[in-house]
Amino acid sequence: MKNFYNPIEFLGRLLFVALFLPAGLSKLFGFAGTVGYFGSLGIPMASAAVAATIAIEVLGSIALLFGFKIRYVAFALAGFTLLASMVGHAFWAAPAGQAYAQQLMFFKNIAVVGGLLVLASAGAGKWSIDSKAPQAV
Repeated sequence: MKNFYNPIEFLGRLLFVALFLPAGLSKLFGFAGTVGYFGSLGIPMASAAVAATIAIEVLGSIALLFGFKIRYVAFALAGFTLLASMVGHAFWAAPAGQAYAQQLMFFKNIAVVGGLLVLASAGAGKWSIDSKAPQAV
């Protein structure tokens, strides 16, 4: 099984990239619409919040892809995903017709937070920039 650790760790990081990178790019290319949506959620300074979200999702994806500073990036993405879930998928405040779908999205994101915390704990694995850097003792 040890022979499979490296590709499995890399695949796990790629699957997180598959979630965050398209989301960040869609916000980038639909900036105005995303600002309007963030504003409708009551997010203050919606333009700045969208820009920060894009940076987190796109730069975080690049770091995940290459395995760079994974522990910090995974922890930051976990916090970001938790916050985004509470703001964007507040099923407890959603209209009855939307509550179930919002609840599914919320708890899917909570599972993503759990995976990111495991990644923050375990590290990037050998197929990463982090594995090439000297380790502090």
